Amino acid sequence: MNITQDLSILELVANASLVVKLILALLAFVSFMSWYWIFRKWFALRDARARTDRFERDFWSGGDLNSLYQSAVNDRHSTGALERIFEAGYREFNKLRGQKTMDPATVVDAARRAMRATYQRETDHLESHLSFLASVGSVSPYVGLLGTVWGIMHAFRGLANVSSATLAQVAPGIAEALVATAIGLFAAIPAVVAYNRYAHDVDRISVRFESFMEEFSNILQRQLR
Repeated sequence: MNITQDLSILELVANASLVVKLILALLAFVSFMSWYWIFRKWFALRDARARTDRFERDFWSGGDLNSLYQSAVNDRHSTGALERIFEAGYREFNKLRGQKTMDPATVVDAARRAMRATYQRETDHLESHLSFLASVGSVSPYVGLLGTVWGIMHAFRGLANVSSATLAQVAPGIAEALVATAIGLFAAIPAVVAYNRYAHDVDRISVRFESFMEEFSNILQRQLR
């Protein structure tokens, strides 16, 4: 077997020690799961933005609030996060405004609290699995480095009884060890980029939710005057 064959990726992985193989398998699995959630979150956030745009357009077009509320109640499977926030607030508002013992400020505050609770649930849903991407991005390089250190130690232990080591004897072991670092970086870099991008997108959507809740609370307050 010549040096070129020994340094091929498949040969390096096949000839790696058991510990390095386990680390490579772990990194490969983590990388697969990372890409799975990268695509899942991309579709989810794109859908959340589209549904938010659609509801804001319907809401600010001057439509009747009761009609929007009934549409949200009757078509729950296609409602977006902002529509569910609106539904929660308007339901609470309708439930309390008919009570004569309730003053307007208390009614609006109750509606705002209902919207805030739904807002928190929706934001948590948008942020789900982002922590996994963050963990992959921060931990994978160190796991790969562990495989590299172990692989180099294994390579040098194999040369302990050799009187004169040549490049042909040392290179395969070192290259095998460096594969672990390469795969660790391959898993980490996309996860870090995706996490930063998606965290920014979630923050922007959350700001839109908060702005809507404040503006809608003002509308409800004017209706009680």
